[in-house]
Amino acid sequence: MTNIQHPSHDHSDHSHHAHGGGGSLNRLAASATLHCLSGCAIGEVLGMVIGTYLGLSSGVTIALAVVLAFLFGYALTLIPLFNAGLPTKQALKLALASDTASITIMEIVDNGIMLAIPGAMDAPLDSKLFWLSLAFALAVAGLAAFPVNRWLIARGRGHAVVHAYHGH
Repeated sequence: MTNIQHPSHDHSDHSHHAHGGGGSLNRLAASATLHCLSGCAIGEVLGMVIGTYLGLSSGVTIALAVVLAFLFGYALTLIPLFNAGLPTKQALKLALASDTASITIMEIVDNGIMLAIPGAMDAPLDSKLFWLSLAFALAVAGLAAFPVNRWLIARGRGHAVVHAYHGH
């Protein structure tokens, strides 16, 4: 990925985030992961609820959840970029660069867990199994994405390319 720069922040060296044993880097990675998880969770929950409500197959429900997770994940990144006045093409490039790896990992882990928990994909919307499985899957997905986000940010990639626009 290209190291994208803007006038107020040079992304070529993010070693300053690692002061104090990586505390700042860990905070930024946690913030990026939670930000990404928020968008993922909105889309994932919406997709699972719609698919379950409509009685769609597990495969179709997961496909719907993945599409919505990416849409909402990118949307939460795009809003502050548009608010900062970035042109659409630049904002889209930044969103893709910042969130794609994180969302991909979260979706693989989240949906893999949902498929692995017996009965989770067939559980009705009013069951504890459905909601506890989904909450557990999303939590584990966030934990799985954290080290990747940390690694990317430490190299000036991933969420590092947009964090100045998000008011961090």
